[in-house]
Amino acid sequence: MRCPFCGADDTRVVDSRLANEGGQVRRRRRCGVCDERFTTFEVAELTMPRVIKSNNAREPFNEQKLRGGIMRALEKRPVTIEAIEAALNRIHKHILISGEREVSSAFIGELVMGELRQLDEVAYVRFASVYRRFNDVEEFRSMIDRLEQDERDSSIPSTLSPP
Repeated sequence: MRCPFCGADDTRVVDSRLANEGGQVRRRRRCGVCDERFTTFEVAELTMPRVIKSNNAREPFNEQKLRGGIMRALEKRPVTIEAIEAALNRIHKHILISGEREVSSAFIGELVMGELRQLDEVAYVRFASVYRRFNDVEEFRSMIDRLEQDERDSSIPSTLSPP
């Protein structure tokens, strides 16, 4: 690493620590020529897979497109930016963990729907209506009925049968 002060190549690491919840390594360095200290951050450079669209076209993964779709679904909903960022990070991580060089847009859409369902059911229905291309009110009603049924099922305490 070159010294930002004098440009010398002779720098050495004085201290290393994890930063940003383990996502970066913070290194304190000292120049062997001018004796100045400076800090660098090391981050893993990971390549996102290409996205296979429904028409079989392939395009680079677009973080802004993902964020835009989620933000549109969550527009005017009471969800914090921190919760949105956490959901985006989980989606991003899940895509990377898949280890695939190409992933389908359907796979990404299902990840988004899962995260939206946890964040806000209205946003989930908004996104699903566009993503699944609902054609009529019956399809909306069917999805809402499923959400209500899932909510009822999860609120029923599981009890053992009486002796």
